[in-house]
Amino acid sequence: MHFSKLAAASAILVLAAPSPVEYTPNNKRGLAFKVPQTKAKSKILSGPAAMAAAYAKYGATAPPDVKAAAANNDGTVTANPEQYDSEYLCPVKIGGQVLNLDFDTGSSDLWVFSSELPSSSQTGHSVYDPSKSTTARLDSGETWSISYGDGSSASGNVYFDTVKVGATTVSGQGVELAQTVSTQFQQDIDNDGLLGLAFNSINTATPNKLTTFFSNAIPTLAAPLFTANLKKGAPGSYNFGYIDTTEYTGTITYVPVKTSNGFWEFTSNGYAVGAGAFTTASIDAIADTGTTLLYLPQAAVTAYYSKVSGARYVRSQGGYTFPCSATLPSITLGIGAYKAVVPGSYINYAPATGSTCFGGIQANTGIGFSIYGDIFLKSQFVVFSGASTPQLGFAAKPL
Repeated sequence: MHFSKLAAASAILVLAAPSPVEYTPNNKRGLAFKVPQTKAKSKILSGPAAMAAAYAKYGATAPPDVKAAAANNDGTVTANPEQYDSEYLCPVKIGGQVLNLDFDTGSSDLWVFSSELPSSSQTGHSVYDPSKSTTARLDSGETWSISYGDGSSASGNVYFDTVKVGATTVSGQGVELAQTVSTQFQQDIDNDGLLGLAFNSINTATPNKLTTFFSNAIPTLAAPLFTANLKKGAPGSYNFGYIDTTEYTGTITYVPVKTSNGFWEFTSNGYAVGAGAFTTASIDAIADTGTTLLYLPQAAVTAYYSKVSGARYVRSQGGYTFPCSATLPSITLGIGAYKAVVPGSYINYAPATGSTCFGGIQANTGIGFSIYGDIFLKSQFVVFSGASTPQLGFAAKPL
Protein backbone atom coordinates (compact mmCIF):
# COMPACT_ATOMS: atom_id res chain seq x y z
CA MET A 1 0.00 0.00 0.00
CA HIS A 2 1.30 3.42 -0.88
CA PHE A 3 0.02 6.30 1.21
CA SER A 4 1.21 9.91 1.13
CA LYS A 5 3.42 11.02 3.98
CA LEU A 6 1.84 13.19 6.62
CA ALA A 7 2.76 16.80 7.17
CA ALA A 8 3.78 17.96 10.63
CA ALA A 9 0.92 19.37 12.68
CA SER A 10 0.88 22.04 15.35
CA ALA A 11 0.58 21.23 19.03
CA ILE A 12 -2.87 20.16 20.24
CA LEU A 13 -4.61 21.28 23.40
CA VAL A 14 -7.31 19.39 25.28
CA LEU A 15 -10.64 20.09 23.61
CA ALA A 16 -13.01 22.42 25.36
CA ALA A 17 -15.85 21.14 23.18
CA PRO A 18 -18.18 18.44 24.52
CA SER A 19 -16.62 14.99 24.70
CA PRO A 20 -18.35 11.78 23.64
CA VAL A 21 -21.05 10.73 26.09
CA GLU A 22 -20.11 7.81 28.29
CA TYR A 23 -22.59 5.03 27.61
CA THR A 24 -23.20 1.89 29.61
CA PRO A 25 -23.82 -1.52 28.04
CA ASN A 26 -27.49 -1.20 29.00
CA ASN A 27 -28.01 2.06 27.12
CA LYS A 28 -31.21 1.86 25.04
CA ARG A 29 -30.49 4.54 22.44
CA GLY A 30 -28.73 2.10 20.14
CA LEU A 31 -26.50 -0.91 20.06
CA ALA A 32 -23.53 -1.11 22.40
CA PHE A 33 -21.39 -4.21 22.66
CA LYS A 34 -18.04 -5.68 23.67
CA VAL A 35 -15.84 -7.76 21.35
CA PRO A 36 -13.42 -9.84 23.43
CA GLN A 37 -10.06 -10.84 22.00
CA THR A 38 -9.13 -14.51 21.90
CA LYS A 39 -6.52 -16.98 20.62
CA ALA A 40 -3.02 -15.81 21.48
CA LYS A 41 -0.47 -16.29 18.74
CA SER A 42 2.38 -18.61 19.61
CA LYS A 43 4.84 -16.69 17.45
CA ILE A 44 5.43 -13.04 16.62
CA LEU A 45 7.31 -11.11 13.98
CA SER A 46 10.97 -10.57 14.76
CA GLY A 47 11.96 -6.98 15.49
CA PRO A 48 13.45 -6.35 12.02
CA ALA A 49 10.47 -7.95 10.26
CA ALA A 50 8.02 -5.92 12.34
CA MET A 51 9.86 -2.74 11.38
CA ALA A 52 9.97 -3.62 7.67
CA ALA A 53 6.24 -4.34 7.68
CA ALA A 54 5.49 -0.97 9.28
CA TYR A 55 7.51 0.92 6.66
CA ALA A 56 5.75 -0.89 3.82
CA LYS A 57 2.33 -0.37 5.37
CA TYR A 58 2.78 3.38 5.18
CA GLY A 59 4.38 3.52 1.77
CA ALA A 60 7.80 4.49 3.12
CA THR A 61 11.20 3.16 2.07
CA ALA A 62 12.81 1.24 4.89
CA PRO A 63 16.41 2.21 5.73
CA PRO A 64 19.00 -0.19 4.26
CA ASP A 65 19.78 -1.66 7.68
CA VAL A 66 16.12 -2.55 8.25
CA LYS A 67 15.79 -4.10 4.77
CA ALA A 68 18.91 -6.19 5.23
CA ALA A 69 17.99 -7.32 8.73
CA ALA A 70 14.48 -8.34 7.66
CA ALA A 71 15.78 -10.23 4.61
CA ASN A 72 18.22 -12.19 6.75
CA ASN A 73 15.67 -13.12 9.39
CA ASP A 74 13.22 -16.01 9.31
CA GLY A 75 10.37 -13.64 10.20
CA THR A 76 9.33 -15.09 13.54
CA VAL A 77 10.75 -15.67 16.98
CA THR A 78 9.37 -17.83 19.74
CA ALA A 79 8.98 -15.65 22.82
CA ASN A 80 7.81 -16.06 26.39
CA PRO A 81 4.69 -14.11 27.39
CA GLU A 82 6.59 -11.81 29.75
CA GLN A 83 8.96 -10.84 26.93
CA TYR A 84 6.48 -9.42 24.45
CA ASP A 85 3.03 -7.93 24.14
CA SER A 86 0.86 -10.80 22.94
CA GLU A 87 -1.39 -10.25 19.95
CA TYR A 88 -4.98 -11.45 19.92
CA LEU A 89 -7.77 -11.86 17.40
CA CYS A 90 -11.48 -11.14 17.43
CA PRO A 91 -14.32 -13.35 16.15
CA VAL A 92 -16.24 -11.91 13.18
CA LYS A 93 -19.21 -13.58 11.43
CA ILE A 94 -19.32 -13.15 7.63
CA GLY A 95 -22.23 -14.70 5.76
CA GLY A 96 -22.84 -16.84 8.86
CA GLN A 97 -19.24 -18.10 8.92
CA VAL A 98 -16.94 -17.25 11.86
CA LEU A 99 -13.36 -16.09 11.25
CA ASN A 100 -10.79 -14.68 13.67
CA LEU A 101 -9.59 -11.29 12.43
CA ASP A 102 -7.05 -8.70 13.51
CA PHE A 103 -8.67 -5.30 14.17
CA ASP A 104 -6.45 -2.63 12.61
CA THR A 105 -6.97 1.11 13.17
CA GLY A 106 -4.16 1.84 10.71
CA SER A 107 -5.90 0.50 7.59
CA SER A 108 -9.36 0.35 6.04
CA ASP A 109 -9.66 -3.05 4.37
CA LEU A 110 -11.68 -6.04 5.56
CA TRP A 111 -9.88 -8.98 3.91
CA VAL A 112 -10.16 -12.66 4.70
CA PHE A 113 -8.83 -16.10 3.89
CA SER A 114 -11.30 -17.57 1.42
CA SER A 115 -12.34 -20.73 -0.40
CA GLU A 116 -10.87 -19.17 -3.55
CA LEU A 117 -7.35 -19.82 -2.25
CA PRO A 118 -5.52 -23.00 -3.27
CA SER A 119 -6.26 -25.74 -0.72
CA SER A 120 -2.62 -25.71 0.43
CA SER A 121 -2.98 -22.05 1.42
CA GLN A 122 -6.14 -22.72 3.43
CA THR A 123 -4.61 -25.32 5.75
CA GLY A 124 -5.11 -24.45 9.41
CA HIS A 125 -7.29 -21.41 8.70
CA SER A 126 -10.99 -20.75 8.91
CA VAL A 127 -12.01 -19.57 5.45
CA TYR A 128 -14.96 -17.64 4.09
CA ASP A 129 -16.83 -19.48 1.34
CA PRO A 130 -19.29 -17.21 -0.52
CA SER A 131 -21.06 -20.25 -1.99
CA LYS A 132 -22.17 -21.18 1.54
CA SER A 133 -23.78 -17.79 2.12
CA THR A 134 -27.26 -16.94 0.86
CA THR A 135 -26.46 -13.22 1.09
CA ALA A 136 -23.12 -13.11 -0.78
CA ARG A 137 -22.83 -11.08 -3.97
CA LEU A 138 -19.74 -10.80 -6.20
CA ASP A 139 -18.63 -7.25 -7.01
CA SER A 140 -17.47 -7.95 -10.56
CA GLY A 141 -14.36 -6.04 -11.61
CA GLU A 142 -13.25 -5.05 -8.10
CA THR A 143 -9.79 -6.18 -6.94
CA TRP A 144 -7.41 -5.51 -4.06
CA SER A 145 -3.76 -6.19 -3.32
CA ILE A 146 -1.57 -5.76 -0.24
CA SER A 147 2.21 -6.14 0.02
CA TYR A 148 4.41 -5.75 3.10
CA GLY A 149 8.11 -5.08 3.60
CA ASP A 150 8.75 -8.47 5.18
CA GLY A 151 7.78 -10.10 1.86
CA SER A 152 4.23 -11.03 2.88
CA SER A 153 1.39 -10.25 0.49
CA ALA A 154 -2.23 -11.03 -0.36
CA SER A 155 -4.65 -10.15 -3.15
CA GLY A 156 -8.01 -11.11 -4.56
CA ASN A 157 -11.53 -10.02 -5.47
CA VAL A 158 -14.47 -8.42 -3.67
CA TYR A 159 -17.87 -9.66 -2.48
CA PHE A 160 -20.66 -7.98 -0.55
CA ASP A 161 -22.15 -9.93 2.34
CA THR A 162 -23.63 -9.67 5.82
CA VAL A 163 -20.99 -9.04 8.48
CA LYS A 164 -21.67 -9.30 12.20
CA VAL A 165 -19.31 -8.01 14.89
CA GLY A 166 -20.60 -8.40 18.42
CA ALA A 167 -24.22 -7.24 18.44
CA THR A 168 -24.03 -5.20 15.23
CA THR A 169 -24.92 -6.57 11.82
CA VAL A 170 -24.10 -4.75 8.58
CA SER A 171 -25.81 -6.00 5.42
CA GLY A 172 -24.03 -5.50 2.11
CA GLN A 173 -20.60 -4.98 3.66
CA GLY A 174 -17.67 -5.06 1.24
CA VAL A 175 -15.45 -8.06 1.98
CA GLU A 176 -12.13 -8.62 0.22
CA LEU A 177 -11.49 -12.31 -0.51
CA ALA A 178 -7.91 -13.52 -0.71
CA GLN A 179 -7.14 -15.52 -3.85
CA THR A 180 -3.40 -15.46 -3.17
CA VAL A 181 -1.51 -15.18 0.12
CA SER A 182 2.21 -15.40 0.81
CA THR A 183 3.84 -18.11 2.88
CA GLN A 184 4.06 -15.81 5.89
CA PHE A 185 0.28 -15.45 6.03
CA GLN A 186 -0.26 -19.17 5.42
CA GLN A 187 1.93 -20.06 8.38
CA ASP A 188 0.16 -17.65 10.74
CA ILE A 189 -2.65 -20.15 11.25
CA ASP A 190 -4.41 -18.22 14.05
CA ASN A 191 -5.06 -15.24 11.80
CA ASP A 192 -7.84 -15.49 9.19
CA GLY A 193 -7.60 -11.90 7.93
CA LEU A 194 -7.95 -8.30 8.95
CA LEU A 195 -10.69 -5.80 9.76
CA GLY A 196 -9.61 -2.21 9.09
CA LEU A 197 -10.91 0.57 11.34
CA ALA A 198 -9.28 3.67 9.81
CA PHE A 199 -11.12 6.07 7.48
CA ASN A 200 -12.70 5.12 4.14
CA SER A 201 -10.31 7.18 2.01
CA ILE A 202 -7.45 4.68 2.34
CA ASN A 203 -9.35 1.53 1.44
CA THR A 204 -7.32 -0.25 -1.26
CA ALA A 205 -10.10 -1.76 -3.39
CA THR A 206 -10.07 -0.62 -7.00
CA PRO A 207 -11.63 0.88 -9.06
CA ASN A 208 -14.11 1.75 -6.29
CA LYS A 209 -13.09 2.12 -2.64
CA LEU A 210 -15.16 0.23 -0.08
CA THR A 211 -16.75 1.66 3.06
CA THR A 212 -15.43 0.25 6.34
CA PHE A 213 -17.49 -1.85 8.74
CA PHE A 214 -17.29 0.88 11.39
CA SER A 215 -18.59 3.57 9.02
CA ASN A 216 -21.49 1.36 7.99
CA ALA A 217 -22.26 0.42 11.60
CA ILE A 218 -22.32 3.96 13.04
CA PRO A 219 -26.06 4.59 12.42
CA THR A 220 -26.98 1.58 14.58
CA LEU A 221 -24.58 2.27 17.47
CA ALA A 222 -25.59 4.01 20.69
CA ALA A 223 -22.67 6.37 20.09
CA PRO A 224 -20.44 6.73 17.00
CA LEU A 225 -17.31 5.36 18.65
CA PHE A 226 -15.34 2.32 19.64
CA THR A 227 -12.74 1.85 22.37
CA ALA A 228 -9.58 -0.24 22.47
CA ASN A 229 -8.51 -1.83 25.73
CA LEU A 230 -5.49 -3.89 24.69
CA LYS A 231 -3.51 -5.69 27.37
CA LYS A 232 -0.02 -7.05 27.87
CA GLY A 233 0.06 -10.83 27.79
CA ALA A 234 -3.71 -11.23 28.18
CA PRO A 235 -6.88 -10.85 26.09
CA GLY A 236 -8.32 -7.36 25.92
CA SER A 237 -11.41 -6.07 24.16
CA TYR A 238 -12.92 -3.59 21.74
CA ASN A 239 -16.17 -1.94 22.81
CA PHE A 240 -18.45 -0.50 20.13
CA GLY A 241 -21.03 2.19 20.83
CA TYR A 242 -20.20 2.87 24.46
CA ILE A 243 -17.45 3.72 26.92
CA ASP A 244 -17.07 1.33 29.85
CA THR A 245 -16.16 3.53 32.81
CA THR A 246 -14.66 0.54 34.66
CA GLU A 247 -11.90 0.22 32.05
CA TYR A 248 -10.09 3.47 32.88
CA THR A 249 -9.25 5.77 35.78
CA GLY A 250 -9.35 9.56 36.05
CA THR A 251 -10.69 11.51 33.10
CA ILE A 252 -10.41 10.97 29.36
CA THR A 253 -8.41 13.60 27.49
CA TYR A 254 -9.74 14.21 23.97
CA VAL A 255 -7.76 15.64 21.09
CA PRO A 256 -8.89 16.35 17.51
CA VAL A 257 -8.10 13.96 14.69
CA LYS A 258 -6.73 15.03 11.32
CA THR A 259 -8.58 12.80 8.84
CA SER A 260 -7.21 14.14 5.54
CA ASN A 261 -4.67 11.30 5.31
CA GLY A 262 -7.16 8.62 6.30
CA PHE A 263 -5.58 7.76 9.66
CA TRP A 264 -6.41 8.39 13.31
CA GLU A 265 -3.81 11.16 13.24
CA PHE A 266 -3.14 13.53 16.14
CA THR A 267 -0.36 15.57 17.70
CA SER A 268 1.55 14.47 20.77
CA ASN A 269 3.29 17.33 22.57
CA GLY A 270 6.43 15.81 24.04
CA TYR A 271 8.08 13.06 26.06
CA ALA A 272 9.96 12.21 29.23
CA VAL A 273 12.17 9.22 30.02
CA GLY A 274 11.69 7.67 33.44
CA ALA A 275 11.58 10.36 36.11
CA GLY A 276 13.41 12.81 33.85
CA ALA A 277 12.25 16.25 32.77
CA PHE A 278 9.54 16.56 30.14
CA THR A 279 10.79 17.65 26.72
CA THR A 280 8.28 19.68 24.73
CA ALA A 281 8.07 18.65 21.07
CA SER A 282 5.37 18.59 18.41
CA ILE A 283 5.05 14.94 17.35
CA ASP A 284 2.76 14.17 14.42
CA ALA A 285 1.45 10.67 15.16
CA ILE A 286 -1.18 8.08 14.37
CA ALA A 287 -2.86 5.59 16.72
CA ASP A 288 -2.48 2.19 15.04
CA THR A 289 -3.52 -1.10 16.63
CA GLY A 290 -2.15 -2.88 13.56
CA THR A 291 1.46 -1.79 14.15
CA THR A 292 3.40 -3.65 16.81
CA LEU A 293 6.08 -1.17 17.87
CA LEU A 294 6.23 2.47 19.00
CA TYR A 295 7.97 4.67 16.41
CA LEU A 296 9.17 8.08 17.63
CA PRO A 297 11.41 10.90 16.37
CA GLN A 298 15.13 10.10 16.58
CA ALA A 299 15.68 12.64 19.37
CA ALA A 300 13.17 10.86 21.62
CA VAL A 301 14.62 7.44 20.77
CA THR A 302 18.16 8.59 21.49
CA ALA A 303 17.02 10.13 24.79
CA TYR A 304 15.34 6.89 25.79
CA TYR A 305 18.14 4.45 25.03
CA SER A 306 20.73 6.73 26.61
CA LYS A 307 19.13 5.69 29.90
CA VAL A 308 19.33 1.95 29.18
CA SER A 309 22.59 0.28 30.17
CA GLY A 310 24.11 -1.60 27.23
CA ALA A 311 21.59 -0.33 24.67
CA ARG A 312 22.92 0.37 21.19
CA TYR A 313 21.87 0.59 17.57
CA VAL A 314 22.76 -2.69 15.83
CA ARG A 315 22.97 -2.54 12.04
CA SER A 316 22.44 -6.27 11.62
CA GLN A 317 19.15 -5.91 13.49
CA GLY A 318 18.14 -2.63 11.88
CA GLY A 319 17.24 -1.14 15.26
CA TYR A 320 18.06 -0.65 18.92
CA THR A 321 18.79 -3.63 21.16
CA PHE A 322 19.83 -4.01 24.79
CA PRO A 323 20.75 -6.80 27.22
CA CYS A 324 17.60 -8.77 28.00
CA SER A 325 18.49 -8.41 31.69
CA ALA A 326 18.46 -4.60 31.49
CA THR A 327 16.08 -2.62 33.65
CA LEU A 328 14.08 -0.42 31.29
CA PRO A 329 12.74 3.00 32.28
CA SER A 330 9.21 4.06 31.44
CA ILE A 331 8.49 6.62 28.73
CA THR A 332 5.88 9.33 29.15
CA LEU A 333 4.20 10.82 26.08
CA GLY A 334 2.26 14.06 26.27
CA ILE A 335 -1.24 14.26 24.75
CA GLY A 336 -2.84 17.60 25.53
CA ALA A 337 -2.65 18.01 29.28
CA TYR A 338 -2.50 14.25 29.76
CA LYS A 339 0.76 12.40 30.35
CA ALA A 340 0.52 8.81 29.07
CA VAL A 341 3.00 6.49 30.78
CA VAL A 342 4.29 3.34 29.04
CA PRO A 343 5.89 1.01 31.62
CA GLY A 344 9.46 -0.05 30.91
CA SER A 345 8.46 -3.73 30.90
CA TYR A 346 6.31 -3.10 27.80
CA ILE A 347 9.34 -1.86 25.85
CA ASN A 348 11.15 -5.21 25.86
CA TYR A 349 9.60 -6.46 22.61
CA ALA A 350 11.28 -9.77 21.83
CA PRO A 351 14.61 -11.68 21.81
CA ALA A 352 17.09 -10.47 19.19
CA THR A 353 20.35 -12.44 19.23
CA GLY A 354 22.13 -14.17 22.06
CA SER A 355 21.29 -12.47 25.33
CA THR A 356 20.07 -9.25 23.68
CA CYS A 357 16.49 -8.13 23.14
CA PHE A 358 14.88 -5.90 20.51
CA GLY A 359 13.48 -2.58 21.66
CA GLY A 360 9.78 -1.80 21.41
CA ILE A 361 10.71 1.84 20.73
CA GLN A 362 12.38 2.55 17.39
CA ALA A 363 13.05 5.63 15.24
CA ASN A 364 10.46 6.82 12.70
CA THR A 365 13.21 7.75 10.21
CA GLY A 366 11.83 7.76 6.68
CA ILE A 367 8.21 7.10 7.64
CA GLY A 368 7.30 10.78 7.83
CA PHE A 369 5.32 10.56 11.08
CA SER A 370 5.31 8.71 14.38
CA ILE A 371 3.28 5.55 14.95
CA TYR A 372 1.81 4.91 18.38
CA GLY A 373 1.45 1.14 17.97
CA ASP A 374 0.65 -1.65 20.39
CA ILE A 375 3.65 -1.04 22.65
CA PHE A 376 1.96 2.26 23.50
CA LEU A 377 -1.71 1.40 23.05
CA LYS A 378 -1.62 -1.56 25.42
CA SER A 379 -0.68 0.84 28.20
CA GLN A 380 -3.70 3.10 27.62
CA PHE A 381 -7.49 3.12 27.36
CA VAL A 382 -8.23 4.67 23.96
CA VAL A 383 -11.46 6.07 22.51
CA PHE A 384 -11.85 6.32 18.72
CA SER A 385 -14.74 8.71 18.19
CA GLY A 386 -16.12 8.80 14.65
CA ALA A 387 -18.50 11.69 15.23
CA SER A 388 -18.83 14.50 12.69
CA THR A 389 -15.69 15.97 14.24
CA PRO A 390 -13.54 12.88 14.96
CA GLN A 391 -11.56 12.73 18.18
CA LEU A 392 -9.20 10.43 20.02
CA GLY A 393 -9.49 10.01 23.77
CA PHE A 394 -6.78 8.73 26.11
CA ALA A 395 -6.93 7.70 29.76
CA ALA A 396 -4.95 5.65 32.25
CA LYS A 397 -5.96 2.11 33.13
CA PRO A 398 -6.64 0.77 36.61
CA LEU A 399 -3.55 -0.76 38.20
